[in-house]
Amino acid sequence: MTRNPVLEELYAAREKLLADAGGDAHNYLEGVRERERASGRLLSAEEQRTMRSTGAAVHAGSESESR
Repeated sequence: MTRNPVLEELYAAREKLLADAGGDAHNYLEGVRERERASGRLLSAEEQRTMRSTGAAVHAGSESESR
């Protein structure tokens, strides 16, 4: 298999970041959020986003049941 130095560098960086967080992705992401808040430059919204229903998906049997 051909070596890809760019991917190898990315994999090594990922391993270091994860190791710095104690091997826990949750801890890593919490650290990211803390650094975002400290910098005042949030990269993502804090609140949970949800999908809104457009009403396009209707149960197949709903029309016959309402008659």
